[in-house]
Amino acid sequence: MTVKRLNIAKAGSDKLLTELSTEMQKLGFTDYETRIFVQLLKESPATAYEISKATGVPRPNTYNALDALAQRGVVQPVSEDPVRYAAVEPKVMLDRIARSTREVCDSLTEKLSKITKPEDTQFVWTTRGDQAVHDKVNRMISGAREHVWVKAADSIVQRHREALAAAAGRGVDVLIVLFGAESPEFNLPSNVRLVPHEGTGMRMGIADNLFTIAVDHNEALAANTEGSVYAAYTQNPSVVTMALSLIRHEYYLAKIYSRLGKEMDKEFGPHLMELRADCFTPAQFAAFRKRLGLE
Repeated sequence: MTVKRLNIAKAGSDKLLTELSTEMQKLGFTDYETRIFVQLLKESPATAYEISKATGVPRPNTYNALDALAQRGVVQPVSEDPVRYAAVEPKVMLDRIARSTREVCDSLTEKLSKITKPEDTQFVWTTRGDQAVHDKVNRMISGAREHVWVKAADSIVQRHREALAAAAGRGVDVLIVLFGAESPEFNLPSNVRLVPHEGTGMRMGIADNLFTIAVDHNEALAANTEGSVYAAYTQNPSVVTMALSLIRHEYYLAKIYSRLGKEMDKEFGPHLMELRADCFTPAQFAAFRKRLGLE
């Protein structure tokens, strides 16, 4: 039983050491250096011979690793004859590395910025994957300063409810053209303009699974949110204007329907059926009629 406990403890220790080595390699440490540093955290001070024996690192490699660690201020010699080493406190060591890395990054940012071509806002960037797309949307909403206009299904609005509520709380103009029932679960501030698509919120056509957002008259994103989730993002002024125009006219239509819905149904058929017949393909129009229960 004692041997079994020792084996379990050793397995746990080996796993931790492997994890530490993987993480510290990201900071520029070798596996040998990590093993030596960890050993000195456990038992300090110690000679190179003692460290080599405890870690299994060959003695010549131990001397080289100790020299490298001492130059980086990770270990310190604390006696001369024989030379014994002690580990620097991890927090002190890592704070120093963090400051040094930050200084290097700041310096590189300044130098590289001088030679970097200004961002080309004409590009359209594609983002794929459910989490990546919605993370991008949240960043857009969180960075908004003036307005966030959205055309989306109720499930998408619910997913970004907190970010939208926070934006409205900052005084951002939030307009949502909504597919689906207006839900009290949104719990959005009263200054959010929430209008049902075409007056009812009913899903009508082939673009119902598309999510469109425009932020600060400066950036826009359109996403397919069902099946293979992907999005196109841009700061191209022409495309951003097109997205704004789309949402703006959806808002107009929703407001017109709220006032003149009966007259519009009488003139153009329920849900603008006669107008859609002119613009949909036969297959699209058949799907539309099926959704209304007419086929």
